Amino acid sequence: MLDMMVVGGGYVGLAAAVAVKQAAPHLNIEVIEAAPAGIWEKDERASAIIAAASRMLAVLGVWDEILPQSQPINRMVVTDSRTSDPVRPVFLTFDGEIEKDKPFAHMVPNVAMVRALRGRAEELGIAIRHGLSATAFSTGSNATTVSFSDGSTSETRLLVACDGVRSKLRDMAGIRTVSWQYGQSGIVATVAHERSHEGVAEEHFLPSGPFAILPLPGNRSSLVWTERTEDADRLVAADDLVFEDELARRFGHKLGELTVVGGRKAFPLGLTLSRAFVAPRFALAGDAAHGIHPISGQGLNLGFKDVAALAETIVEADRMGLDIGSLNVLERYQSWRRFDTFRMGVTTDVLNRLFSNDVAPIRFARDFGLGLVERMPKLKDFFIGQAAGTTGEGHPKLLAGQAL
Repeated sequence: MLDMMVVGGGYVGLAAAVAVKQAAPHLNIEVIEAAPAGIWEKDERASAIIAAASRMLAVLGVWDEILPQSQPINRMVVTDSRTSDPVRPVFLTFDGEIEKDKPFAHMVPNVAMVRALRGRAEELGIAIRHGLSATAFSTGSNATTVSFSDGSTSETRLLVACDGVRSKLRDMAGIRTVSWQYGQSGIVATVAHERSHEGVAEEHFLPSGPFAILPLPGNRSSLVWTERTEDADRLVAADDLVFEDELARRFGHKLGELTVVGGRKAFPLGLTLSRAFVAPRFALAGDAAHGIHPISGQGLNLGFKDVAALAETIVEADRMGLDIGSLNVLERYQSWRRFDTFRMGVTTDVLNRLFSNDVAPIRFARDFGLGLVERMPKLKDFFIGQAAGTTGEGHPKLLAGQAL
């Protein structure tokens, strides 16, 4: 029988398995991944990793491998304008360092992150099974029995669902969600440009939604481009000339000629918050527990916060001789994470509704607010510390760079 089974072999699922196994080597842990082996190597996306998450990855022994392939964000620029405006006034800027030579975030290719975590999982002896999906599970007093798509079954003391925002395991557990769609889609693409971005990230608030330009190594940037869903579908289906022309209207010309590198995809955007994070012998983490708008760039980092809290909960319970799958143990994890997740979900929802429109009084109010923050250095430092996950109390040890 397994001690812990993680369903979902992305960065959150792998990080959860590695964090627990590294601190408690005697526990038998397995990762189940529905996708075929090697499919993760085709992921062309990149993610923003905040300082607190990079501290955790350093403790897990993978950050030194990831860092050479990452791009520090040296500065953040926020504008608010219409697509047709010839000039985009800068309302707010953030220096990218939380302390000397330590940026508040890095942009990391997803492939580099998964490769490092998979390598570490293999070093620790964590089995990763591919091409399997969980079709059902039943929970007894001492174990949960999981049935798989190939007809096999496995028993585990704790089942951790990291299977995405449309989590089937969450539905099987009977955990309900608060959920709605925004009528927006996020277009994700990588762009090459002539001139250096100098590590500057930009967020342009446009009437259809935020247009984020995030620096990557070399003269490349990652885009998270929010449009109304029907417009996003049209743009993704358009030929390269039309797509790059529309891109240039939003991106601007300060970095020279633009070329889309690789493919482009659109993902529907919405808010999904689980009403509970745990059940007997069952826990949700990552997008299975919460799916938020990318306006703040915090979606993946919320998942890493889940990992840090869940791993600390499990490891401490195991050291005290407690049953790591019991509801009493898991409720500590839930109380640790649910309020923070709810707060971030509400924040992103309000920001998206506030900035994804062209109503004159609202535009005036938000621009006045941005300008006010720009003139208050201490408030800016507070916001950047919050974004980096380095301020506040009650953080899990891993996010503070401490081993479990």
